[in-house]
Amino acid sequence: IATKDPLNPIKQDVKKGKLRYVANLFPYKGYIWNYGAIPQTWEDPRHNDEHTGCCGDNDPIDVCEIGSKVCARGEIIRVKVLGILAMIDEGETDWKVIAINVDDPDAANYNDINDVKRLKPGYLEATVDWFRRYKVPDGKPENQFAFNAEFKDKDFAIDIIKSTHDYWRALVTKKTDGKGISCMNTTVFGSPFQCDTDAAKAIVDAHDHDPLFSELLVDALWRLEQAGLFVPIWPQAASPRKQFFPPLDVRILCKVLLWISGSITRKTKEISLEYKLILLHPFRLKALDAKVVTFPSFKFIELINQILL
Repeated sequence: IATKDPLNPIKQDVKKGKLRYVANLFPYKGYIWNYGAIPQTWEDPRHNDEHTGCCGDNDPIDVCEIGSKVCARGEIIRVKVLGILAMIDEGETDWKVIAINVDDPDAANYNDINDVKRLKPGYLEATVDWFRRYKVPDGKPENQFAFNAEFKDKDFAIDIIKSTHDYWRALVTKKTDGKGISCMNTTVFGSPFQCDTDAAKAIVDAHDHDPLFSELLVDALWRLEQAGLFVPIWPQAASPRKQFFPPLDVRILCKVLLWISGSITRKTKEISLEYKLILLHPFRLKALDAKVVTFPSFKFIELINQILL
């Protein structure tokens, strides 16, 4: 969540000029729950938390949702709060709320943190282990925890959430300095940062960005590289590039692209919307940074269009 950008969009995290990704930390692969945040909360960097002895991390309060469904990026869900973990990340308080999607088939069985211990043995211990070590691959020390890394119960968690909501309320009503955080909004009455929907829409429209196509394009490029359809070249430039060379057999590339959209019903020639976005917008590939990848043969992609469409 880009808190310093107007309307706080979801963006790729960047730290010290480099794209930031979560490491695969054995035995885990990526996140081990749905990882998100509770809106209208803020961990105030000026407030020294009585439980941790550290100030807030200047972000919304984080949530680990433990349900069975893997949520999509940007998806909004309702959750049942179960407990909370007090992590200290590089000297800052960074609460981690444990919750479950209210629409999860097993949600009725979870009402407090002890239910997680009983029904998912080892899961909370794995959560502590993950948060303790997830920055180690970046050369940073292990994170620390208050309460000896013990999870607090639902009531304690709700009290913490309420307090971070109060800090957020002070932020959006300009009673607290947000240190560059953009508080522009369309719904908080009484906030000096409130704007109308036309102003908000203008900000969104100013960004020529198709999230669906971009995600599919990144996925397509990754699959092409995994299939051996990219070869590295080393020009005189300071940084290496990768260039795409069309294979001799067009069916190879077709097969790779099919992985993106799943099955295609060939008898009725039905093709999913996602697949058409890849095939019908070859010109969008020209916008890619030349340092990352170049596509010298757009006729080849057009040939795929003719074959499959």
